[in-house]
Amino acid sequence: MAKSIMQKDKECYLTGSTFNLHEHHIFFGTGLRKLSERYGLKVYLRGDLHNLSDKGVHFNKELDLRLKKEAQEKAMKHYKWSKEEFINKFGKNYI
Repeated sequence: MAKSIMQKDKECYLTGSTFNLHEHHIFFGTGLRKLSERYGLKVYLRGDLHNLSDKGVHFNKELDLRLKKEAQEKAMKHYKWSKEEFINKFGKNYI
């Protein structure tokens, strides 16, 4: 299990709160959750911003795409991947 490359502290990535945290794998679905875990593309979110309300990332497409874009940018910088290398791993460009 890789540590998150998105954040260092165990706090909500969006608010800084330390209450009711859930770990969110930014890329999920068939095979992608394992890649998120392997490459540390995960963040902590408050439960309501994860999957406990309509504003949570699992129900809010705009927030989901924002996190995917930020994760792609971070991964490309951290691992020194080209855009094509990222697409080869995750199947899509989010930038």
